[in-house]
Amino acid sequence: MIIATTHKNTDFDGLASVIAATLLYPDCIGVVPKMTNKNVEQFLSTHKTAFNLILPNEVAHDQVDKLVVVDTDHWPRLDRMEKLRNRTDLAIDLWDHHLPASGNIEPTWQCRERIGATITLLIREMKKRKMQLSPLNSTIMLIGLYEDTGHLSFPTTSAEDAAAAAFLLENGADLNVANFFLNPPYEENQKEVLFEMMKETEKHTVKGHLIGFNVVHLEKKVFNLAAVVNMYRKIVNVSALFVIFTTEDRYTIIGRSGVDAVDVGEVLAALGGGGHSGAGSATIRREQSSPELIKTKILAQLNTQSLERASISDIMSFPVVFVSPDATMHEVRDIMARKNIRGILVMEDEKIIGVIVLWDLKRIKKKNQWNSPVKAFMSREVITITTATTPTMAARIMIENDVGYLPVVDHEQVVGIVTRTDILTYYYDLLPD
Repeated sequence: MIIATTHKNTDFDGLASVIAATLLYPDCIGVVPKMTNKNVEQFLSTHKTAFNLILPNEVAHDQVDKLVVVDTDHWPRLDRMEKLRNRTDLAIDLWDHHLPASGNIEPTWQCRERIGATITLLIREMKKRKMQLSPLNSTIMLIGLYEDTGHLSFPTTSAEDAAAAAFLLENGADLNVANFFLNPPYEENQKEVLFEMMKETEKHTVKGHLIGFNVVHLEKKVFNLAAVVNMYRKIVNVSALFVIFTTEDRYTIIGRSGVDAVDVGEVLAALGGGGHSGAGSATIRREQSSPELIKTKILAQLNTQSLERASISDIMSFPVVFVSPDATMHEVRDIMARKNIRGILVMEDEKIIGVIVLWDLKRIKKKNQWNSPVKAFMSREVITITTATTPTMAARIMIENDVGYLPVVDHEQVVGIVTRTDILTYYYDLLPD
């Protein structure tokens, strides 16, 4: 068994390097420390099921014959790996960009160089093997690379770091997602504007997308307002944000979108401005309009846009796999393994009465419990959606309720199921043509 792990208080370079190791080493399982940075925690809350990752307390230490350590060379910085420390039969591979070496891990093989980020070292090996990466894997690696190099601006950044970024972008890394998780610092006057916006944000739901509006009066010129708007859109967690900045003689509208479906450039073009799908702006003389009229025009324009590229029917899985409440946990486990699925509905008289997911199987501690009926372990609170639910609305329901499965119901009949994987496939443009 091969596992890859990194330091406690994991940053994105550490997480990205663990994920990269699971791709480079056959059958490798990534182990993410329980303590991670806040932005990493936020990322994992919505993306964890997309990667081959477990927690330290799930490791069967006696089955581990190779340990891959990334972004650190200190045993005390690893989470719950003490049982492996004195193993003489354990092979250890080390990938690290921190020099000079000062830790107490003695690897059997190492790749240790002074470079901007550890992930760059693993990308070098991927390029050597001519590996192709998915957009999701490319994105998390780009976030790790950008975080540790300050968007390729820190003095430790090398030409190879920049080449690694280019490789990831060629493989579909999503800069919108990367920007969401990488928060730049701001000047005092920019922070004042940010705090002013925090006092009140008007929100509207348009075709399943949450749209935010703010009106802020500026007493003096503030540079880089676009960056403040971009940051605030992430804070309030809306699909798109429009901020109307007022001065003595004009209104300046800055829009930012975090989803391809909401084209703020197109919206603001109708107000005399322009931009592209993710960013736009417009300027209107004060005597020609008002904040309320501007908001009304923006909402009207949004309602004319087609805000979804796919329906829930395009991304849901079907036919739905289900069992009766009396099916044994042993049968459930076999079905999941045979069909390579993570969740099964429990139905009786064509009605959903529960759901059992892969995580529930970990609650079984005794051998005889595998003969227990699924109704003893299933979750009875099942949230359903309809075929009219948009993918964006489905994603929001999953996040707000911390669920990974949403059965799709049409005229009281179960016609499909949407999983976290389906949602990620949709958002990372992996739908088949």
